[in-house]
Amino acid sequence: MKITLVFNFLLVSIFCLAQPSNRFEPADVFDLEYASDPRMEPDGERIIYVRNFKDVMTDANLSNLWMVVPGKGDASAMHIPVTTGKQRDSSPRWSKNGTELVYISSRDGSAQIYRRWLESGAEARLTNLTKGPGGLSWSPDNKWIAFSMFVPEKSGSHVKMPDKPDGAKWSKPPTYIDDMYYRADGGGYLKKGFRQVFVLSIDGGTPRQLTTGPFRHGGRLSWTPDSKGIVFSANRHPNWEHDPINSEVHHIDISNGQLTTLTTRQGPDGVPTVSPDGSQIAYLGFDDQLLGYQLRRLYVMNSDGSLPTCISADFDRSVGNIQWAGDGNGLFFQYDEHGDTKIAHIDLNGNINTLQDQVGGLSLGRPYSGGTFHVNKNNDYAYTTCTVHHPADVAVGSKGKEGVQLTALNDDLFTYKQLGEVEEIWYESSFDKRKVQGWIVKPPDFDPNKKYPLLLEIHGGPFANYGSRFSAEIQLYAAAGYVVLYTNPRGSTSYGAEFGNLIHHNYPGQDYDDLMSGVDAVIVKGYIDENQLYVTGGSGGGVLTSWIVGHTNRFRAAVVAKPVINWYSFVLNSDSPGFFYKYWFPGPPWDHMEHYMARSPISYVGNVKTPTMLLTGEEDYRTPISESEQFYAGLKINNVDASLVRIPGASHGIANKPSHLIAKVNYITGWFEEHKKDKS
Repeated sequence: MKITLVFNFLLVSIFCLAQPSNRFEPADVFDLEYASDPRMEPDGERIIYVRNFKDVMTDANLSNLWMVVPGKGDASAMHIPVTTGKQRDSSPRWSKNGTELVYISSRDGSAQIYRRWLESGAEARLTNLTKGPGGLSWSPDNKWIAFSMFVPEKSGSHVKMPDKPDGAKWSKPPTYIDDMYYRADGGGYLKKGFRQVFVLSIDGGTPRQLTTGPFRHGGRLSWTPDSKGIVFSANRHPNWEHDPINSEVHHIDISNGQLTTLTTRQGPDGVPTVSPDGSQIAYLGFDDQLLGYQLRRLYVMNSDGSLPTCISADFDRSVGNIQWAGDGNGLFFQYDEHGDTKIAHIDLNGNINTLQDQVGGLSLGRPYSGGTFHVNKNNDYAYTTCTVHHPADVAVGSKGKEGVQLTALNDDLFTYKQLGEVEEIWYESSFDKRKVQGWIVKPPDFDPNKKYPLLLEIHGGPFANYGSRFSAEIQLYAAAGYVVLYTNPRGSTSYGAEFGNLIHHNYPGQDYDDLMSGVDAVIVKGYIDENQLYVTGGSGGGVLTSWIVGHTNRFRAAVVAKPVINWYSFVLNSDSPGFFYKYWFPGPPWDHMEHYMARSPISYVGNVKTPTMLLTGEEDYRTPISESEQFYAGLKINNVDASLVRIPGASHGIANKPSHLIAKVNYITGWFEEHKKDKS
């Protein structure tokens, strides 16, 4: 009897150990997939998209191309792989007749352009490039591929070293820098050179460079219908380093390289797209007022640059991803509204009709806006769709019809993983009674009669927005037992120009009051332990987290991720020195030191009592790690419980690699667990 009982106990124990957890766990990050860049067949219903996945053995983000064909009636959609393998495939572009694709792949060790015949499955590598291509665009006559690529230039150093003796081993020579923009987050210290526009025969061969000069070209490349010219945007002004966003729309003749500039106003003119009949060009931009947040407006002009007209002047949201309707009588675009990305149509008189919502899901870590769509000649469109419970899938829609989701890339994981419920909340700011939107994420198996710790998670930007989108990080916090609050305080996008610019030359400021009011609004609900409040955020959220602990002691512990601590040093050390001092401040720091320091969290480090961890990538050139080190040193000088976590090989996108996302979450939850009042 005893033997039987012991045997049964062992069987039950082994069975329980073998069962996978029904909670979303850090290791599950490697199983997440999402769709991006869906492209509609030019005159049909097939959709090619990029299927993104992760490799647990190499800690890599990889991608292949897949095709999905909507079903007829009640039939399910067909889902077919186009490419396979542990590689990065991207930028699929249909030929105009819908029989072929070109795309970029790293399968041979470097990014190259490939051509694929869909019916036969045959493929050909078209290029042997030394730098990565971007902005692929197939000409209307199916003869050319336009793309952009970095072209290196020789350094301008005037120093000549003596000749080395035979066999001598000297140190590497110094690096000579004379550019304002000499390093970039995610790219490190930059080599001398500029991105230029090229054309390549569809049969391969040698690409031909069209643009020249010390200017950055790239972005969207839009062909004219006769395939004789390309329209693009670039800042080709001699003072472009000091006036970084003042771009213009240009036309270039591919036969002789003749360049014609079509716009002239002060401000950005970008993302141009030629109308189907070639008579007009649509583009995005604004009259630059040196504000921190400026709405992108939609303009249409004649193809020669005459009669530029803003057709979205009455629309209080930024316009993005513009695409002409097949009949040329209007355009499709996307925009953000109250934390939701939407697709809309606008006619040439400015009348707007919203078509789809829940567009997004391209940021796995945190619930940022994003997503994309593509429209074909018939005005059918494919788009990425998401909810708080799944990242981006592929959906299809058209004017007058509801969108239909075609894929479910994470059903294999989420059919047995229980995620936290997400509740939208609106509350009043204590500063001016302004309405602020937020979301509460509750732990799985939430019981409203229990008390839970509250974690305030703050978005970066600061001109960005969170919304009803999937977030691996926030779901992992909820799975660890926290009620999570994330909000869109003043300065967030998707609420109009006035709301966004409430923090112009005033950040951090009353966004602090918005965040504290959000914490109070959740506490009122009755299920929060007021002695267990925690706060974290990255980038702009790191700024606000460090600001918060300098202004209140109500949080038990804080994690400040990739912050700005000292605006003076940030403006001079970031990768965009010509931008931040001009748009976020009234002028350079030496002329406005008091203003800079009054807004710097380092000025309030002497007030901090909250145990604080700082977490930053060692190769972050947007908010360099020296910012975190300054705050850490100040905390240590004041004998505050503090730690510093350096992420090797990580840039500002601190959670880009799967293991880095897991490490970020585990360090944050570990720090909070260490400082809980009742560790039993």
